[in-house]
Amino acid sequence: MAITIYWASGSCPSWRVLMTAEHKELAYESRVLEFSKGEHKSAEHRAMNPRGKVPVLRDGDFSLYESMAIIAYLEAKYPARPVLGRSAEETALIWRHVSEVMAYLEPMLDRVCIPIYRGTAAEQVDAVRAAAREVMGELAPLDARLARHAWLVGDGPTAADFALVPQIGHLQRAMNKPVAQDLDLELAPVASRLPAISAWWERIRALPGFERTYPPHWK
Repeated sequence: MAITIYWASGSCPSWRVLMTAEHKELAYESRVLEFSKGEHKSAEHRAMNPRGKVPVLRDGDFSLYESMAIIAYLEAKYPARPVLGRSAEETALIWRHVSEVMAYLEPMLDRVCIPIYRGTAAEQVDAVRAAAREVMGELAPLDARLARHAWLVGDGPTAADFALVPQIGHLQRAMNKPVAQDLDLELAPVASRLPAISAWWERIRALPGFERTYPPHWK
């Protein structure tokens, strides 16, 4: 039976699941839910995920929510083109990168991007600048690693890279906003501040299927 992925444009957890499905070359039906319409809170969606969040995966009669649980499921059921490592060491490093991105980088970056998106950054300039410094502290070691290696772990893209994709997508989108350029943040311009991550981003963009994962409302 066909896989269905329920997701929303701009959702970081959704994006890493979509990148995994595309990398594994899985056939799936894409169901985009609109936050603005509350579709993720509908009774139909809550029947699959009582938390009313995305993404949700359905594979035949089986449904699952939480992005890393979905990625682990896809890896176990569809092991071709692995994203969670080919050795114990690779698997451990991938999970470490994923955990650090989700636990540290993502909430820090939210404190930068959300005020910019909402038009309140100028009113919170000190807090946004402080958060930007924290984000740079998280990204600098990744930039140094990607200056030496094409991918975060191993010789090809993995879940470590796919966890970082939404964060860099949001960072670039936010830093391109005029208000961000007026705030004199340490993160802008991204290409000169984080050159290896910017080069990695171009490699990510060149992956087959990337455009199908890109948030539709950003285009």
